[in-house]
Amino acid sequence: MPDAVDRVLAQWAKERPELDVSPMALIGRISRAEAILDRRIAAVLAEHDLLPGEFDLLAALRRAGTPHRLTVGEILASTMVTSGAITNRLNRLVAKGLVTRETDPANRRSVIVALTPQGLAAVNDALVSHVENERQLLAPLDDDEQSQMIGLLRKFLEGLGDGGDRRPFP
Repeated sequence: MPDAVDRVLAQWAKERPELDVSPMALIGRISRAEAILDRRIAAVLAEHDLLPGEFDLLAALRRAGTPHRLTVGEILASTMVTSGAITNRLNRLVAKGLVTRETDPANRRSVIVALTPQGLAAVNDALVSHVENERQLLAPLDDDEQSQMIGLLRKFLEGLGDGGDRRPFP
């Protein structure tokens, strides 16, 4: 059954038959999948009063293990976003009472961010819903297909220059 990408490819075949637009078949589907996944993930996190970027930051702190504290520099390395984005997320999370910020007594130029008990409960709760949502999103693929896709996407990302030390996901 043709999808939206097939329709775009057919239009290009008609309008520019001399041009091989076959790369659009995969890239277009990856882009559409990203948009759909982003929307559905955001919807589940919104049920926990979290934006995806806020969850990402809370998850980085949670993954760090007890005492769930990281410097802003460590958060930047763990989430691979700009310092401006981190500042905005931190401001919102501090206002919600989910994290605290304090100057590192060992290095006055560094700021330490820590989960509050409320933040730990929030990320633990949201994580359960998030993982279940991701499981449902992947349901159209069986376990073998998911494994195959994981391997292919890993190879693709490596080919794009992602050395594996990039942004870990929650």
